[in-house]
Amino acid sequence: MAKQDATLKDTIPVREGEELDFASLENYLRQHLEKMGNEQMHVEQFGAGHSNLTYQINIGDWEAVIRRPPFGPVAPKAHDMKREYEILKKLHPFFPLAPEPYLYCEDTSVIGSPFFVMERRRGVVLDKAFPSYIDYTPNLGMQISEAMVDTLVELHNVPYQETGLTALSRPEGFIERQVQGWIGRYERAKTDDIPEAEQIKVWLTESLPTSLTPTVIHYDYKLNNVMFSREDVTQMTGVFDWEMTTVGDPLADLGAALSYWVEKDDPPALQHGLGHPPLTVTPGFMTRTQFLEAYAKKSGRDISGIHFYLTFAYFKLAVICQQIYYRWKMGQTKDERFASLNRFVHALMLHALQCAERKG
Repeated sequence: MAKQDATLKDTIPVREGEELDFASLENYLRQHLEKMGNEQMHVEQFGAGHSNLTYQINIGDWEAVIRRPPFGPVAPKAHDMKREYEILKKLHPFFPLAPEPYLYCEDTSVIGSPFFVMERRRGVVLDKAFPSYIDYTPNLGMQISEAMVDTLVELHNVPYQETGLTALSRPEGFIERQVQGWIGRYERAKTDDIPEAEQIKVWLTESLPTSLTPTVIHYDYKLNNVMFSREDVTQMTGVFDWEMTTVGDPLADLGAALSYWVEKDDPPALQHGLGHPPLTVTPGFMTRTQFLEAYAKKSGRDISGIHFYLTFAYFKLAVICQQIYYRWKMGQTKDERFASLNRFVHALMLHALQCAERKG
């Protein structure tokens, strides 16, 4: 592997329309947090996310991350900053890859919304291309894949009863509530007529499985929501975006992870829906089947029912993209990355229906 690239940067200047009241924020932080120097506060933004807004705060040597909801109206129960803060607070002692949370603020007069402050992790997020300093080999792709599987198994082995997360979760009836909940979210954010979506809604409702023993689930686990060491990109240094985390069926988490795990033989619309295909299409990375088999072997769980969960995961991903597209269409965000998401939503609904039909 090659040497570390010291110039590698994972933040951008704050995007137009997503600025915060920086003076108010700095004043609040200085009142509520210690170990901050007298230097001027500097703020940049993590540019890769599509949902909540995430900012890097620097004051001298002190650094942290701010998480807040997107601007404009948001879907009911979505972008709950207090809940994500509480999840990290309860989970971090048991699963150190989750960043340590420092502070939650519900006073909307500070920056216009609730927000929380958490630990800044350092490393590299692997998304659509490897940094230039990495000498890629197929073996490296396999090692990264194995790290992704191992970490998901590790999370599912966390003794959730000891974490206090049951206070934020309802494991009983989880998958039925999920199906009905995501159908409802789709209806509230609907903009285009997609016949496949109507067929999938019926199939999901009529095909509900019996859930496995519940575990902690991330529910948005994917390559660009984790961070690896810059010195050794087979070693994970952080897992992020815990907004959807709950206690529920681990196969729902596995299905969601597989829905993001795009392969080189997938339809072009699926590969390019969010722009350039993710790194998982690169030779050497596991296929979805290999990922699934590795998870089954390492976790010891019965994965025979995964078909339903993968179909549901594609539907759920389509709804997430539809909600983002709805915000763009309603003028609630100016981010032009979202302008063509409706086409990706249609492709995902079609893929979900094809997935359902393959099983009959």
